[in-house]
Amino acid sequence: MKAERERLARLRRLERIRDIARQTALAEAGKAEGTLAQLQGLVERTQRLSEEYAARTDPRDAHGLQQLRHFVAGLDRITTGTRADADAARKIADAKAQEAAAAERRRAAVEERAEAQERLIARKVASATTPTTGKRQSGTGLE
Repeated sequence: MKAERERLARLRRLERIRDIARQTALAEAGKAEGTLAQLQGLVERTQRLSEEYAARTDPRDAHGLQQLRHFVAGLDRITTGTRADADAARKIADAKAQEAAAAERRRAAVEERAEAQERLIARKVASATTPTTGKRQSGTGLE
């Protein structure tokens, strides 16, 4: 019986460790999703700025037009780079979400094993206290 209780205690400790790992994985997944959202917002803003500047018709001379085109090209490069960063962040966020799901599955598996161990201990305790014969026991257990 002592071995079963020690195993249950180990399983409960392991469950707490797996729960901490799950919480850490969820926090990392949340950070990754936040970074992704920020990058997507930057992509949208830089793309919108680029489109707005490209649509301008107010340059007075060729030099002004050339400066505007260089500026728009710079914004386009920033948009392209930010879009690539957002794609990388999406892949990282997806991986972190998968890690969080795997951590939850591992924690749940340990929880199920611990519950099964508790049921086993409860059955053993119940069978030890219930007499196996129909006769009533008399005296003490020391006799």
